[in-house]
Parts: sequence; structure tokens; C-alpha cells
Amino acid sequence: MDIPKRGEKDLEKQKLVEIYKKMLEIRYFEEKAAEIWEQGRIPGLIHLYPGMEAVATGACASLRPDDYVVSTHRGHGHCIAKGVSLEKMMAELLGKETGSCRGKGGSMHIADMSLGVLGSVGIVGSGIPIATGVGLSVQMRKTDQVVACFFGDGAVNTGAFHEGVNLASLWRLPVVFICENNLYGLSIPVSKATSAKSIAHRAAAYDMPGAVVDGMDVLVVHEAMQKAVQRARQGRGPSLLECRTYLFRGHMEGDPKGGMTYRTQKEMDSWKRRDPLNALKKTLLSKRLVTEKEAAGIAQDAMSRVEAAVKFAEGSPYPPSSDAVSDVFSSNPSPEKALAPEIEAGTRQSDLRGAINEALREEMRRDKRVFVIGEDVGIYGGIFKCTEGFLEEFGEERVKDTPISEAAILDAAVGAAATGFKPVAEIMFDDWIHIAMDGICNHLTKMRYMTGGQVDMPVVVRTCCGARAPVASGAAQHSQSLEAWFMHVPGLYVVTPSTPYDAKGLLKTAIRGNDPVIFFEHKLCYYGQVRKLYPTVITPVPEKEYTIPFGVADIKRKGDDVTVVATMMMVHKALVAAQQLAKEGISVEIVDPRTLVPFDKKAVIDSIKKTGKLVIATEDCKTAGVGAEIAAIMCEEAIDYLDAPVRRVAAIDAPIPYSPALERHVVPDENKIIAAVKEVTAQTHRIVN
Repeated sequence: MDIPKRGEKDLEKQKLVEIYKKMLEIRYFEEKAAEIWEQGRIPGLIHLYPGMEAVATGACASLRPDDYVVSTHRGHGHCIAKGVSLEKMMAELLGKETGSCRGKGGSMHIADMSLGVLGSVGIVGSGIPIATGVGLSVQMRKTDQVVACFFGDGAVNTGAFHEGVNLASLWRLPVVFICENNLYGLSIPVSKATSAKSIAHRAAAYDMPGAVVDGMDVLVVHEAMQKAVQRARQGRGPSLLECRTYLFRGHMEGDPKGGMTYRTQKEMDSWKRRDPLNALKKTLLSKRLVTEKEAAGIAQDAMSRVEAAVKFAEGSPYPPSSDAVSDVFSSNPSPEKALAPEIEAGTRQSDLRGAINEALREEMRRDKRVFVIGEDVGIYGGIFKCTEGFLEEFGEERVKDTPISEAAILDAAVGAAATGFKPVAEIMFDDWIHIAMDGICNHLTKMRYMTGGQVDMPVVVRTCCGARAPVASGAAQHSQSLEAWFMHVPGLYVVTPSTPYDAKGLLKTAIRGNDPVIFFEHKLCYYGQVRKLYPTVITPVPEKEYTIPFGVADIKRKGDDVTVVATMMMVHKALVAAQQLAKEGISVEIVDPRTLVPFDKKAVIDSIKKTGKLVIATEDCKTAGVGAEIAAIMCEEAIDYLDAPVRRVAAIDAPIPYSPALERHVVPDENKIIAAVKEVTAQTHRIVN
């Protein structure tokens, strides 16, 4: 794609004047924001946009109201150009209740879903695969909307850029990727950050058009954007526009010497002579579309609007303290609404993979918004065959086989969920979920909160965990148990079923909700041959419709002497241990939390009141693990009922080794549970405060 020629003749006077107004509003808004930031009236970081107005305004002038924008940490210009209220934006910068995100997002996370502005992304590059997910949503809904994805030159060197752009091109999604190349990624010049002659040349690697655009000329940007938007609306796929522009301030407010520690005054002066506002004003005057007086009036009106926005923001209240915990979740799943029938005699038996397959299949039939996305979920049916047969029944539209791109899988699910779908994203092994941690921890779990509740995030992330001995050795990168990591992320439900019965009911609850869920499936429970050692891995599963509520533990075995709280595969090991201990006269009660977030502490406390002793059995590492958190809760809230110290049974703090002999030493089994139970029953003293 060549550099577009000037296209002002193709624009009506009204549109040209409107573009000029928007550019002035952006410039004055940013200048006023800098002023009040320097006075200490803005509490957080701000990254301003002066000098780059032509990119946002020229691009957004080509969009419809129902088109989408995914922005960056330097997103004020994009938001104003798309029509977000100046009052709400300024209030958001000040952290006020009347802000566009009710004071929860701030400068780097302004959003307005009513205008298709999904929010600015504070993590460099992360908006790219999210925009891809929004494009996927558009494609699946069969509309002709377009997604404009803005990012800086620094983002093109991130893995998110590759994964997002590759997936968008592969699936011909309606996304226009707009790189605002202002020559510096913070202080690093592009010439030292990328070896390509131009960022636009990278488009060739993804078989899509790429263009170098004069980002200081709003009319050139507009013309290039129109071509890219038309291509997207026609279903021909994405484009990459490299808009070469320049920032007239430092990377952020507070940048030493306004960013002049790594730039020269000569360079700055050269670019300022090409100020996009002055260039458009000259065009308006030379074409006699406005007079000097009219131009002055437009400028005064823009300034007045910005001053009014400041007045509105400063007169607005701060949000009440109760708002600090609102919007973390949309709503808690209600136990009263769940249907968990008793298991009837003669009910068919199932293993874990069969229960997962059945739950997914039933929910996809029930709700057309549900789709699965991940590596090998289609033709292969998933590495453990949990989605076997789905491609034949639901087709490629709802069974999305992806490249090996964990970040793109997760972030695409975020974008699709924000625009109306209910993705079930499969990460093949939880050992690989680290690659998608940005999407989970910074976007999936925070988007609802940062936007002040404007979006729901109904994404279920399925993944398998745990060691596989005695079936197979997985070694250190295919055997981890990472549940505890995600208990530390507010806004995420953490589900850990142990039986096929629980897995089916809990997965249906997860899919029907409006919040993010990470759903752990212990891979050893997939294997039917394990039944010889642990008979309870295969259980009856009712044929009738049922769901299981979050936050309600299950008593897997009643007892009187010791409470054992166990999760996933450790439940089955605890049941074997309890049988052995019963022969020795020790009665064990086994409590399976089923969900770690929310955690049913009442069920555990009620059990401790009866037994006076607690053993916690989990497969993750002992230090800072699931057991540590449960033990802390019980020491805070049930210390008066404990007759002995709490004991934790967990993996040794070491990577899972390949050798079966070593793995048996590291991973806890029923013998370690038996030893811990005997240890606490030997205690005779009572703990007091």
C-alpha cells in the first residue's frame, strides 16, 4: 500500500471543520491536563498526546458510532476523537465518581462502551490480541463493524503483537492496526529497537497490506484509514498503518526535562514546524472553508469546553469507600438457583473427560454465545479429548482451533467476551498459562473493575494440572499445580473439581455466569486406569439437568476424629487414606471445597467444631500454597475449636522430577496423609488464644 495522497477534496466542509474541532479539543485537553497535573490536582500518571492529534482524529473520522476502538496508555486523543465526554474524561483523571469509569480506571484505562471505546490498555502491546478478539466477535455476529486498534512503536516488539496480528490475518478479521510511530519507545529510538526498515513492512509477514502514513497530516491519515476500513468491512481482513508522528511532550508527565534528555531541540523544532493543527487550519483558510474569525471562534469554543470539563470534574465528588469492592464480580452465583440432584441408583458412570465433554456440549447447544477456543480443540478434540466431536457438531465458527499462541487465545477471549460472547478458552497445560498471565491478571480480571462495571467478562479458562504418576511422567513443565497463584487475583473464580459429577455441574455454572473463571482439571483424573488405585475418579453422573453452585463444599466422607480438607486428586488419595485409618479406629471427615474462590470456610469450621483437628491435603508446593491460605483462615476464625496444630500435606518445594521414583517422593500421596492424620491425633493439648 503506497503513501496516500492528500484527500481534502473528498471531504465535506462540515466534516473538515468537525475534524479541526476534535483536534483542538485534544490539544487543549492535554495542555490543561498537564497544567493541573503540575499543580498536583491529578493523583496519578498521565501520558499526553500533543503533536499526535492527526492520527487519532483522522482514523476515528473514518469510523461509525458502532465501530470499536482499543486504545493505549496514551489514549486521551483516541477517546476524544471517538466522542467520549470531556467532562467524564477529566473527572476520570481526577479520580471522581462522575468519571467515565467512576474513578476506577484513571488516565490509562478510560472506557466508554456506549461509544465502542473498550478501554485503554496500560500494558504495552496487550491491546492488540484483545482487538483481535473483538474482531472475532464482529465476524461471528456477521456485522460489518470495524475495530481500530492503536498502539505505539514499542508494542511491535512484543509477543502480543505477533500473536494478535497473526491470528487476525489468519482468520481475516475486521481490524485496522494503527501503529503510532512517534520515533521513541519511552527513550529508546525505533532505530535501536527494530531492524526493519519500516514497521509497515512487517505486514508482509502476515500477508496483509501495510502502509507508511504521514501521521502529521490528518487528511492523509483519514484517506489511508478509509481504505483500510473499507477492506475490513468487505471481509477482506486486517491492515497495518504505520503513522509516523511526533510527541511534543515527554513520554509521561514528570519525564525529566520534558523528554529532552534523549531528544534534541533541533529535532523537536523541526517536527513542531509540521504541527498538524496549524497544517489543517491553513488548509481550511486557503480553501476558504472558514475565515480567520471563524477559526478563532472554533478554537475559543474548544477551549471553553475543556474549561467546563475541568469545572465539572473538580466539582464532582470522590466515589464512596464502598465502591472499592464493587464491580470486582458482576454477581455471585446463587446456591438457591443451582440444581444439584442426588445421584440416583443405576446412574451411568463417567470419567472426568466425559463429564467435561458433556457439560460443554450441553451449554453450547443451550446458548449460541458459547464457543471454545484453543490449540487442537477442533480436529484433534483437545489433547485429552475433552472436545472430541465438537467440530462435527458445531463447526469451525464455534470451535476455534488456534495457532500455538496462549496469549492470543486468552486475550481474544477477553475481546470476544467484552462484546457479547461467552468463550471457553482452553490452555492445554497449566504449565503454559504463564504465557497468558498478562491477559488473565491484567485484563480478564480487571476490565470490569477498571471500566466501572461497563463490561462483563464471561470467560471460562479451562486447563489441566498436576502430576501424572503412575500413568506417565510429565517432568517439571507438564506437572505443575498452580491454583494458589490465581487465588491471589481479585475478580477471578477458582474452581477445582475432584469428581466427574462435580466437574460437570461446576462447569455449567461457570459458563452460565458473567464473570471470569479458571477451571482446573487434574490430568490424572482423565485416566480410567487410575481407578484401580483410586476408585472414586469415576463416579455416577446424572442424565438430568443439574448445576452446582460455587462456594459450597462437599463432604466426601463423614467422620468424627480428624477433618481433612483436600482438593482435586488429593480427595481421592484422602479417601483411600481414610479407609486405611478406619481399620485402625481413626474416623476421618473429608471436606472437598470444590471452589477455592469463593471458599466455603463455614463447612470447614463446622467440621473442625466436631473433630477438633485439621489436616489440609493439596498437590501444590507447600510454601505459600493453597494449604497455607486455608490454614491461615482457620487459625484466624477457628482457633478455639482446634485441639492440635494444623498440618499441611503438600508437594515438596521442588520442580516435579521426571524419574517416577523421585516424583513419588515430591508429590504427596495417601501415605503422607495417613502420617499427618496420625500426628494430629497424637496431640492431646488444646490450643487457646
